[in-house]
Amino acid sequence: MIERFEVEDRYDARLAAGATGLLRAFNQGGAITAADVHVATRLGELTGTADEEVRLAIALAVRAARHGSVCVDLAATAALGAADEGDPLPWPAAEGWLERVAASPAAVASVLQVEHGLLYLDRYWREEGQVRDDLLARAAAPAPPIGAGRLESTAERLFPGPGYAEQRAAALAAARQWTTVLTGGPGTGKTTTVAGLLALLTDQAEASGRRLRVALTAPTGKAAARLQQAVEEAQRSERFTDADRARLADLSASTLHRLLGWVPESSTRFRHHRGNKLPHDVVVVDETSMLSLTMMARLLESVRPDARLVLVGDPDQLASVEAGAVLSDLVQGLAGTAPDAVAALRTTHRFGGSIGALAEALRAGDADEALALLTSGADDVVLVDPDDPAAADGMRDLLVEHALRVRTAALAGDAEAAVAATDDHRLLCAHRDGPWGVQHWNRQVERWLGEATGQPVGAVWGQEWYAGRPLLVTANDYGLDLFNGDTGVVVREDDELRAVVAGRGELVRFAISRLSDVDTLHAMTVHKSQGSQAREVTVLLPPEDSPLLTRELFYTAVTRAQRRVRVVGSQESVRAAIGRRAQRATGLRLRLAAGPRIGRNPADPALGR
Repeated sequence: MIERFEVEDRYDARLAAGATGLLRAFNQGGAITAADVHVATRLGELTGTADEEVRLAIALAVRAARHGSVCVDLAATAALGAADEGDPLPWPAAEGWLERVAASPAAVASVLQVEHGLLYLDRYWREEGQVRDDLLARAAAPAPPIGAGRLESTAERLFPGPGYAEQRAAALAAARQWTTVLTGGPGTGKTTTVAGLLALLTDQAEASGRRLRVALTAPTGKAAARLQQAVEEAQRSERFTDADRARLADLSASTLHRLLGWVPESSTRFRHHRGNKLPHDVVVVDETSMLSLTMMARLLESVRPDARLVLVGDPDQLASVEAGAVLSDLVQGLAGTAPDAVAALRTTHRFGGSIGALAEALRAGDADEALALLTSGADDVVLVDPDDPAAADGMRDLLVEHALRVRTAALAGDAEAAVAATDDHRLLCAHRDGPWGVQHWNRQVERWLGEATGQPVGAVWGQEWYAGRPLLVTANDYGLDLFNGDTGVVVREDDELRAVVAGRGELVRFAISRLSDVDTLHAMTVHKSQGSQAREVTVLLPPEDSPLLTRELFYTAVTRAQRRVRVVGSQESVRAAIGRRAQRATGLRLRLAAGPRIGRNPADPALGR
């Protein structure tokens, strides 16, 4: 069923005052918002579509995209609505609704598309089709040339013995094909595998007298920095020779937007595209679960067909905040059409004790096991009752102590210590607003910090910029080389406040007047935390009726921790989170199984731009 919003009053901004007919009924019933109504109405007018049921279908497709789905199953949605005796909405008859939509002027005008019984807005249908066609074309291409004997012997050196068997098999598979999806949870050795794979490939290139051009990239600046750092750390192993390190010495990671070449005033157009490919021979993308369908389409059209593409990620994490669930679709879709393209790492090496066990219980959907671990008395995994007054005092002490530690280093002008201290602890929330949200907790910590120091800080007191304010960059700024997800802290240096941001391998300083798209980082959303880690994590679970409370969100939050996880929530919230999956409607796995679109011209830039 479609989740409804509750209409607060007749002036609710989500209500469309001029809506009529079915659109008005579904808007007043909380199923679609004013934005959905206005888009459906305008597209209906432009295409000459007067049928109210078709306009409702357009509104539902728009709504689906807003909620992260690429398409909508009209028949199933209508059938569920009609089966609910308590649902007052006048759902169209499920039988024949999709067929009427497919024959409508809106479909003739290519505003809507229908495939495999699913309804798409044209843009997402094209992008999904492009991703399918590009992936299948890469899978069907002749395998890259390799020196098999040298490859095997080098792999044995880089991944010795049974302890590295999974990583060795994954690296060898990736070396022998153009496209590889490398999956695994935290600590399974994905980055170790990537570093070894790059050593394998650069060794192969050197044997043939070539030098590989390698791109390391991730959706956010923080994730890109972590990827580069992890690859550099992996190279310090004794398994890597000086020659291996020399061949990988110049590697640097960037955000995907920067790699593709940002074009001013556009979020979906880039300098590299189907007619201007990336020059790299190997492209490694980390945190692929964060990629939207649109960004995956832009990436695939930009990579040369004779370049290796390695997509790395954890399919159990949250998907992109935009439309699509690409990594999950690729894992399931390619398993049936190109099974060798998916390499899964399952053995965890990072987590000790209860954190790894809790992550596995969440992945498996075992609420009993998760609660047993959380209430076992283990020091590294703790469940805190939010209604316990002592727990509330403990939360205050923890958050203030951490904020004071960051502030002390910032006031002393020790930027390195201040930035490092911000990663000692992270408070993660499901919501942005409300009593369980990021904004509330950022203000609360600032109030407590002011009380503890006698110096009121924060926007509430008119002191938005203060020494020790942790920062989260919320938008890409190519002029400053800052990217969504970068983190830092305000430090007092030479009697002036400066923003110090953790860049890729170094700290970068800015005058605070130059920064605009930043938030305070005493707390952050779980979505924003992807691609980052903290020594200790506190997860604030909302009440069990929160629609944001899902297994994927809980799993993502828990796996941000390196040493300790504190879950603040009721046992009911824990069970609700584990029992609720994040549902996104997509057709990519079905379309991968069905094969490429007949008659498509891969060189047609209109299909990808």
